[in-house]
Amino acid sequence: MDAANHGRIGVKKNSLDHFKTDANGERYAGDHLLVEFWGADHLREPDYICRALEDGARAAGATILHSHYHHFGDGEGVSGVTVLAESHITIHTWPEVGYAAIDVFMCGDADPLDCLALLTERFNPGEVATQNHRRGSWVREVRTQRVA
Repeated sequence: MDAANHGRIGVKKNSLDHFKTDANGERYAGDHLLVEFWGADHLREPDYICRALEDGARAAGATILHSHYHHFGDGEGVSGVTVLAESHITIHTWPEVGYAAIDVFMCGDADPLDCLALLTERFNPGEVATQNHRRGSWVREVRTQRVA
C-alpha cells in the first residue's frame, strides 16, 4: 500500500455502521477474543501460520487488508498480524513450549468465534483458554477518566 492511500482503503464515512448490537439492544464496537493455545502444532511455520489466520478471517466473514509475519529464525517462533477492515488478528508463538498467544478482534458482521473454530482445527492445541472482551460498549462497567 502506498503512503498516499494509507488509511483510505474500505473506510466508511460513518464508522458506527460497523458497531454490533446484542440481543438486549446494547451497541458496542466489537468482540476481542484473547486466545491461548497450549500444545499447539505448526508454531515454527510462518507460511502455514499466515494461511491459517487469513483462512480464519475468511471463515469469520472478514475482509483482509494486509498481512505481515516475521519468523525469528530457524527453530524459533513467529509474530504476525492480519489487518482486517473489521479490525485484526495477531499471533505470537513460542514453539519451544508449544504456546501461541492469539488476538481476534472483529467488528461489524464478522464473527470471531468462526475464526477461532478454524484456528483450533488448524493448530490442534491440547488446551485452549479464551476470554472475550466487548470493546467500545456504550454502557461501560468501568468508567474512564481523562488524564492530563
